[in-house]
Amino acid sequence: MRIGLFVTCLADAMFPAAAIATVTLLERLGHEVVFPSAQTCCGQMHVNTGYLSDAAVLVRHHVRTFEEARCEVIVAPSGSCIGSVRYQHPMVARRAGDDDLARRAESLAARSYEISELLVDVLEVRDVGASYPHTVTYHPTCHSLRQLRIGARPLELLRHVRGLKLIELADAETCCGFGGTFAIKNSDTSTAMLHDKMSSVISSGAEVCTASDSSCLMHIGGGLSRAGSPVRTVHLAEILASTDSVT
Repeated sequence: MRIGLFVTCLADAMFPAAAIATVTLLERLGHEVVFPSAQTCCGQMHVNTGYLSDAAVLVRHHVRTFEEARCEVIVAPSGSCIGSVRYQHPMVARRAGDDDLARRAESLAARSYEISELLVDVLEVRDVGASYPHTVTYHPTCHSLRQLRIGARPLELLRHVRGLKLIELADAETCCGFGGTFAIKNSDTSTAMLHDKMSSVISSGAEVCTASDSSCLMHIGGGLSRAGSPVRTVHLAEILASTDSVT
């Protein structure tokens, strides 16, 4: 299958390992992964802060770029950005009065997937041949949980990773407090929410906290680091791409 990689801004600028792992994993499974180099921000942060006219420019560019790539499906290592493509892009296009763009955005959205969705629902694979000899707990990010309804797909994948011991996270469905600009505009509330999430992660006894959004992992990982905790944050795609030896 020819798969287009929607790398996302955060992966491109700060957490490239998640994107590299996505390519490594999919190529190991025998698929062709292409990277449309013209891609830019999907416009999620513009929509979330009310700049719909600016977002429309980015939506138009995103749709055109991935149409020209001629991929069967598109994947991103981010539930948040796929949520934007799936639910915000058609709305932004209609608000801009561009019904043709809205139809094209809907068509593209219908074949755009977060990594665990692609693996389980489209490629119909749960054992990706990974090995990762560590204790891991999983944080379901808000967009993947509440918008995409990812459900247990990441957990199904993690349970098939050799050597990995999956530990349940208390109050897993509670937000970590990031929320993009929410963490800046409402820093006190965000910090309090982060403290609760960190407490759950540390109490789990896991070595690693994983999730499908680098943004949430950045927030949680920063808090853990400042607290002197040895718990690491690792993107789901990195674990699934890992072939660490199991002793």
